[in-house]
Amino acid sequence: MAEEKFRVYGYRWVVLIVFMLVNLAIQILWITFGAITLPATQYYGVSDLQIGLLAMIFMIVFVPLSLPIAWIIDTFGFYKAVSLGAILMAVFGLLRGVLGNNFIAVLACTIGLGVAQPFFLNSWTRLAARWFPIQERATAVGLATVANFIGIGIGLVVTPMLILSTSIQNALLIYGAVAAAFSVLFILFAREAPPTPPCPPEMESRALMLVGLRSMLRSVPFWILMWLFLVGNGIFNGLSTWIESIVRPRGFSPEQAGILGGLLLLGGIVGGIALPALSDKLRRRVPFLYVGMIGSIPGLLGLTFARTYWELMVSAFAYGFFMISLAAIGYQYAAELTYPAPEGTSNAMLTLAGQISVVFIFGMEALRNPDGSFTTSLLILTGCVAVAALLITRLPESTLVSNPSVSLKPAQPEEAKSV
Repeated sequence: MAEEKFRVYGYRWVVLIVFMLVNLAIQILWITFGAITLPATQYYGVSDLQIGLLAMIFMIVFVPLSLPIAWIIDTFGFYKAVSLGAILMAVFGLLRGVLGNNFIAVLACTIGLGVAQPFFLNSWTRLAARWFPIQERATAVGLATVANFIGIGIGLVVTPMLILSTSIQNALLIYGAVAAAFSVLFILFAREAPPTPPCPPEMESRALMLVGLRSMLRSVPFWILMWLFLVGNGIFNGLSTWIESIVRPRGFSPEQAGILGGLLLLGGIVGGIALPALSDKLRRRVPFLYVGMIGSIPGLLGLTFARTYWELMVSAFAYGFFMISLAAIGYQYAAELTYPAPEGTSNAMLTLAGQISVVFIFGMEALRNPDGSFTTSLLILTGCVAVAALLITRLPESTLVSNPSVSLKPAQPEEAKSV
């Protein structure tokens, strides 16, 4: 009889899709300049580091805003919070296009976009918990992650091709219009929660944010997860920000750099769909985190030393498949590990750790070799991955997902219509 009190609804996929679209858009706006560093320096008359700042500002802004926005999400719900972020993204995305021939104006609008980003990134597990049963949540978070990868891939691959036929300002205006359209779709079609919860009541109730935060900070496994996200995001953000500068000393063009960035993301997309779904199916989290960390090392070494373009392409795809796709499993594992802390809080803390990795981006530039390569910094980051893999062996398995008794039946068609 208890099973009748909770249902899952087909409309959950509609909510997830429009949420994926705003996540996709904010990532395009973030990484726009990643593969066009040289053309952008010439267009605006500024340095490589100043162009890199247009990506780094997202992480700098995220650090002080992450926990306050997590409180907003946990207090007012993900729909109101993400809608506010969507409005900010639409306004500043369009303004950045209109004012896109002035570097200072572009930087100011980028700060506004940076304020919008935490509303999206901190809501992944909150949406999954509201709409999806426990055995589908890593998959739901994985698809949100995939949307981010697609957005970054579009920004890296399309932007170099786009500026060949139009100006950087027009490219920014196009991206701003896309972001505004996706924002409208989210506001129109997303909902806070279904008529009935997707899980038993005892799995839905969460602690207050501050209580949950104190519990997290006393948890050694959670600190290990923070390190994993710091390293993983640090490398990913560093590669995305400096991809054109990394391969430039080896004689490759911005267009080739953009394709490498796209392959990095394509690997993440494939892995982001396959690995979380397999994790849900096998009801295991920790083994996938470990395999992903170890499996990413050959790809990272390939990006460091490969001299031919095909080797770089294979390395980029392999690194993306193993490392980037693990974000979804990590977020959901944290929500299960820290239960009953609010999902938005655990999500925000891990994303905060990932955004603090902006120091890695500055560090990569500071450790740049005399020939312009990033060999030294990439080797240091490879060592950080190896340490992270060792720490994963100390993580306990999630008891929530490993419990085979947690099983829900989908809502009947007439019930789904009431959403």
